Amino acid sequence: MTRWIAAATLALGIVGAGVYWGFGPGATPAAAADYTAVEALRDGQMRKLMFHANPQPLPDTPFETAEGGTLRLADFAGRYTLVNFWATWCAPCRHEMPSLSRLQEVMGGDRFAVVTIATGRNAPEAIARFFDEIEVTNLPQHRDVGGALARQMGIAGLPITVLLDPEGREVARLIGDAEWDTDSAKAIVAALTAD
Repeated sequence: MTRWIAAATLALGIVGAGVYWGFGPGATPAAAADYTAVEALRDGQMRKLMFHANPQPLPDTPFETAEGGTLRLADFAGRYTLVNFWATWCAPCRHEMPSLSRLQEVMGGDRFAVVTIATGRNAPEAIARFFDEIEVTNLPQHRDVGGALARQMGIAGLPITVLLDPEGREVARLIGDAEWDTDSAKAIVAALTAD
């Protein structure tokens, strides 16, 4: 049964990724970017951060802000953005989130930001309680209420973190949780945002 669930999850991820990445007749990938030097900085858990051969376009699906407004991933164009998909019920997410907060504290600014999006059923009160319990105050409490954005991006499990370039394209993805405030993670962000 476990193998069947793993196979089904993989298949859903591939199908979702195919929809999101636009595979199929007439699909044209975005121009390739050279991240070879940045990839060389991956160490420890950052080895799970996989850079795409070609930047991937993003869906135009809106998601909710804590204040009740809406945003789209395109709104973060102009800087590198690390987008973390998570949920209040996800134990690895609870472990990972403080390191994302520390990365934002040290590296966040005009050229880089960490953005967190709770996907699926996550009531605003539960999200606020989650952040209070782990003492995170510097990350957004955005919500992908029906999970439409996550589905279109092929997010088949949680947590999953995607790296967006300043042109508003996905350039890398890390599946599962990681420590985001390691020397390796900070070196990657520094290299990406260097002049």
